[in-house]
Amino acid sequence: MFWVLRARRSPYTEGAVVSVIPIEVVGMAVPVPGEAPLMLLREPDGARRWLAIMIGYGEAEALVRAREQIAQPRPGTIELLGDVLSAFGQGVAAVELTEVRDGIFYADLVLVDGTRVSARPSDAVALGLRQGAPIRVAEEVLDVASVQLEVEQEAERPAADVLDTEAEVARFRAELDGIRPEDFDL
Repeated sequence: MFWVLRARRSPYTEGAVVSVIPIEVVGMAVPVPGEAPLMLLREPDGARRWLAIMIGYGEAEALVRAREQIAQPRPGTIELLGDVLSAFGQGVAAVELTEVRDGIFYADLVLVDGTRVSARPSDAVALGLRQGAPIRVAEEVLDVASVQLEVEQEAERPAADVLDTEAEVARFRAELDGIRPEDFDL
């Protein structure tokens, strides 16, 4: 199913989305092994509606690092963008998830001087988390795209480990190396 939605904009707010509400980053999920991860956002108050936005593995790793404030020896793309904004005397004042169109979510970075920059939600949220900016969503987006989620099992490992496919393959290979023919009931 695809949603078509445009958040209402008022000519009196100079392009700002009307009716935005706070939303918090709850975490990441991989619903089925091999499928794309989901960025999970939840309304902190009221109906506590969920947004599940499909993103890539690289974006998921950047989000986990940003959420946990994990430093890297060299800046990644999100950190670099924050450094560039800072070098120009700017910063992120807020992140707003503004619309859903043809099943694709859109977001804006709202800079300190009021400039709005369109961005992918995963990048915008990661940069917002790194800079301590509030994350908000147009209420119309939640009205149309919120989902009911039930957590079946929480990962016992940190999210960064869950998303590390190469480590998963290495662990599986190590287990296979330890299997002997006697381990099978024939």
